[in-house]
Amino acid sequence: MVIVGAGEAGARAAVELRTQGWHGPITLIGEEKRAPYERPPLSKDCLVKEEEHSPVFILKHDKLAELGIEFLAGSAAAHIDRTNRTVEFADKRSIGYERLLLATGAHPRKLTLEGSDVSRLLYLRTFGDALQLRSELQSGKHVVIIGGGFIGLEVAASAIRRGCRVTLLEVAPRILMRGVPPQIAGIVEARHCEAGVVFKIGVGIDRIRTAEHEQVISLADGTSIRCDVIIAGVGAVPETALAARCGLEIENGIRVNELLQTSDPYIFAAGDCCSFPHPLYGGKRIRLEAWRNAQDQGSHAARNMLGAAEPYAVVPWFWSDQYDLTLQVSGLADQGERTVIRDFGDAGKLFFHFTEEGKLVSASGVGTTAIAKDIRIAEMLIEKQGTHHMESFEKPDVKLKSLLKV
Repeated sequence: MVIVGAGEAGARAAVELRTQGWHGPITLIGEEKRAPYERPPLSKDCLVKEEEHSPVFILKHDKLAELGIEFLAGSAAAHIDRTNRTVEFADKRSIGYERLLLATGAHPRKLTLEGSDVSRLLYLRTFGDALQLRSELQSGKHVVIIGGGFIGLEVAASAIRRGCRVTLLEVAPRILMRGVPPQIAGIVEARHCEAGVVFKIGVGIDRIRTAEHEQVISLADGTSIRCDVIIAGVGAVPETALAARCGLEIENGIRVNELLQTSDPYIFAAGDCCSFPHPLYGGKRIRLEAWRNAQDQGSHAARNMLGAAEPYAVVPWFWSDQYDLTLQVSGLADQGERTVIRDFGDAGKLFFHFTEEGKLVSASGVGTTAIAKDIRIAEMLIEKQGTHHMESFEKPDVKLKSLLKV
């Protein structure tokens, strides 16, 4: 069993193969020299904690050795020979596989503005990126963040905690355009404004200039912003080059079926790099850039590599922590036609998204960590695929758990 990509999906798959009783060889190939580590802390604790920095490891080298997993660190797969079932490296080494998992993840989408190729733009994907970014987030510096998605907003919150002045630019009509209802986006934006973040929404960027001691961003409305640091968080691009070179089907990522199997039955894909049909949403093909999806798909793909033939039907789940706010989304909010709000006052709000027939397709929450329990119950309700009296979801005195029995 060979796994290309040593992030969340790849590491979880390697462990699951052993858990399920595979006694044969497992090779995990990672481009970074570090053992597999978690990415969510990179935009949060890694940027603000004062103690010595080290990744939060998923698997350390001693655990990899204990499990009998051969870890090829600092290695990049160059080609897949599907006929002979081998993975080839740039130095002409090769390794054979019985089953292959591509867990190649994604890379930050790069800006293509005038001047973006020569300016000191920062991106965040790896632990090394986080260390560089942290060294720039010094108290009193003016930081401009381009992009109002989860990464941009989490970095904004961390920069504020570091004592920076922060301006956030978003070309779309609002922040968090993908997967989050506008009501939650409004609550999150208000909390950032309260902390001191200055937003410029719906304004394009013409160009970026770099001077000796500052950077200048020229906006489409004719104004300009002078700053010390520019961080771009404008989405991620699935890493499909290796798959495309060997002729696998690509469709917003490596195209897989409900078993996470590519167009080659001996090759699977999991995590940020793949798009898959979701049975809870009528087979709609989606691609998810989320920690838990990578974790779940890695384990799921491993079982199917061993012949389980289990369709992947886990409810999508996202989360983000910013200041004292927790934001969680279960399901796909854009599949709903009607929204019902449950208001807990200072503790937060829950938004339930239904089809016209009353089927729950998504739940979104923002507030204290207490909302997590209700989001988990909502996730179970989405899995059940039943129809509901939507009025019950509006009333805080009606326990969501009671609706599981209906």
